Amino acid sequence: MDSTPMPEPLRRAIHQLVSEAVANCQEVLRYTEPDQAHTWKRMTLYRATDAADTMDMVAMLIAAYCERTGMASHTLQSYLQVGQQAIRAQGTDEEDRSHVAGLMGETLSYEAMRAPTNRMRYHRGQRQAEQAQRPEDDPGKLFTEAVLHGLKAKLCDDVDSLDSYLPPQMATMARRVAEALEVPEPATA
Repeated sequence: MDSTPMPEPLRRAIHQLVSEAVANCQEVLRYTEPDQAHTWKRMTLYRATDAADTMDMVAMLIAAYCERTGMASHTLQSYLQVGQQAIRAQGTDEEDRSHVAGLMGETLSYEAMRAPTNRMRYHRGQRQAEQAQRPEDDPGKLFTEAVLHGLKAKLCDDVDSLDSYLPPQMATMARRVAEALEVPEPATA
């Protein structure tokens, strides 16, 4: 196993791309809020695909480096998990429609229920719909969302806007995150 660290230029490029992807993920969350009713469909899809494309770029950049340094093709394909790649250009499939049916409380056709993956996705949607009915949220999810909202608000110097579109608990957590991101004064020697 190669134990050389990632080259600094590659590391910096990856950090930049991951930061861009995180910003897009935060915007996906932002466009789910009630005050975005007029644009949520278009903007959540734009930003989600932007984030996915950026992370694909990260993977391909690392893969190109691995290829350049002599990694075997079969190893690279294994690490890229190429079998998991879903092509968005093909559009939604029966599994996606089954998942939405579960989320929306609709029944699934007999034909769709015959496929195990459709049943699995349908039941996953049902569980997610049930979880959405409970006011308590997963602490890890709340924390992640608060960090993303707080980071974006801090970067845009718009911390006060958090109260206008987030539920009170989330706004408070996001504000704390933004406050924790205060840039310390440089040390004087």
